[in-house]
Amino acid sequence: MSALGTIEPAPLDLEAAMDAAWPALERHDAGGWVLRAAGGVTQRANSIWPRALTAGQSGDDLPGLLREARAWYRRKRLPVIFQLFDNPAASALHDLLDAEGFTRQSETLVMTLSASADPVPEAITGTPETELSPIELSTEPSPDWLRVWWEVDGRGGEDALATAQAILEGCPSVYALLRDGDGRAAAVGRLALADGARHGGLYCMATLPDACRRGFGTAIMRALLQAGVEQGVAEFWLLVTAANHGAQALYAQAGFRDAGRYLYRQERPRRALTGC
Repeated sequence: MSALGTIEPAPLDLEAAMDAAWPALERHDAGGWVLRAAGGVTQRANSIWPRALTAGQSGDDLPGLLREARAWYRRKRLPVIFQLFDNPAASALHDLLDAEGFTRQSETLVMTLSASADPVPEAITGTPETELSPIELSTEPSPDWLRVWWEVDGRGGEDALATAQAILEGCPSVYALLRDGDGRAAAVGRLALADGARHGGLYCMATLPDACRRGFGTAIMRALLQAGVEQGVAEFWLLVTAANHGAQALYAQAGFRDAGRYLYRQERPRRALTGC
C-alpha cells in the first residue's frame, strides 16, 4: 500500500473530477458552462458547472449565459441552480447572482488527500475499536447498499432512487458495505474512480442511525482508501458540509486537508401576479 499524505490539486482538475464522479443524465454545453439535469434528483446532477470561469471568462458574457441557462432549465421544468466555488475566479458571477436574488445554500468543504507522501496516517491504518464483519467490496451497488444509502440520504421514492442509481453507475466506482453483528447492512460508502482512476472521490458515506458511533464509518473510509491505492489512485477527495464539524474533524484526523469550498446558488421562485 502506498503512503498517504496531503496535497492541493489544481482547482480545474478537481472540479472536472467531481463532475465525472457524479455525472448528470443530461448535459448541455452553453458557452463554457455545463448545464446538467437528472429529473431533479440531487442538486449536483441538476446544477450548472460554470467551467469556463477558471479560464478567465469575461464578466461581460455572464448575463447572456444566464439567459440561455434559464431558458434551458425552463424547458426542463427545473429550477436554475449553480454549483459554484467560493474563489476569486467566481466573484463576478457571485455578484451577478446576488443582484438577481439567487439564494446561497448547502455550503460544502472539499478536502483532499494524496497517495504520495509518508507516513501513512494512523487513523487510516489502525484498527477500529470495535469488532466488525468483513467489509464487502464490489463494482456495483447492491440492493442492500442502495437501501442503506437511500434510507440515510435519499429524497423521493423508487423512481428517484432509480435515477440516483443511474447517476452512480455513470462513473466506475468501488462500493463498500459493512454489516452489523446480526448480518444487517448498516454502513456504506462509494469511491468514484474519475479521470482513469487518477482521482478517487469518497461519496455516499452513510451509516444507519442506530449503528452510529461504532466505528463503522471509519472502517468504510479505510477500506475505500486502501482499495483506491491498490488501483493506483494518486489523489483522493471528499465533500463535507460546512456545518458538519464532527465529520470534518474525523477526516482531518485521517489526513484530509481543506482544498476549497463551494455552495449552491438557486434562483428564487417567481410569484405570479394575482388579482385584477
